[in-house]
Amino acid sequence: MRHNSERVPQKNYRDFCGRPLYHYITNSLLSCPLISEVFIDTDSPIIMEDAVNNFPRARLLERPENLRAGTVPMNDVLLNTIEQIESDFYLQTHSTNPLVTSKTITGAVQNFLDNYPLFDSLFSVTRLQTRLWDSLTRAVNHNPAILLRTQDLPPIYEENSCLYIFTRGTMKSRHNRIGHRPLMFEMDRVESVDIDEEFDFQVAEFLYQAQKS
Repeated sequence: MRHNSERVPQKNYRDFCGRPLYHYITNSLLSCPLISEVFIDTDSPIIMEDAVNNFPRARLLERPENLRAGTVPMNDVLLNTIEQIESDFYLQTHSTNPLVTSKTITGAVQNFLDNYPLFDSLFSVTRLQTRLWDSLTRAVNHNPAILLRTQDLPPIYEENSCLYIFTRGTMKSRHNRIGHRPLMFEMDRVESVDIDEEFDFQVAEFLYQAQKS
């Protein structure tokens, strides 16, 4: 959780339906019975102070100065993290996924454990069944000459950045949280909403409030 955000100012600790945004995913992680420890990796003094008061069970990792820029690849951040934490498996998520539930996280972890070591990692995806085109106006997942209904198109999957599960060996050997034999974990489209821009923030708030009403 970086202190500064370029596209949505103060995003990670901004008020989201009455609480700082990062509270939602933190609560979901702490409620998951298959997660032994929760770590908050941040350079934000606001989050560090708030987390001490609100999440005493979570452990704080202060992100080094050289890994704080928005241009730093997440895999570099994760390599630094696993060097400080000894574990058989690691699950990584973001504060920008406030609708992800503990039930979904538990399902992803159990799915991975049931299929390991056949699969060496897991990442969450959202199913798309829509006509996609690349920048050269080439059809990606359909034949324009055969106008199938969108619900009849073969599904294609978007990496939604909600959940990643991996081992130390995968991360260190590949410099990547996705291994040689990854398992895709399909998530509900609403729950997988990720906040990248101001519009996303407003959509996520609307969906969260709609679920609670």
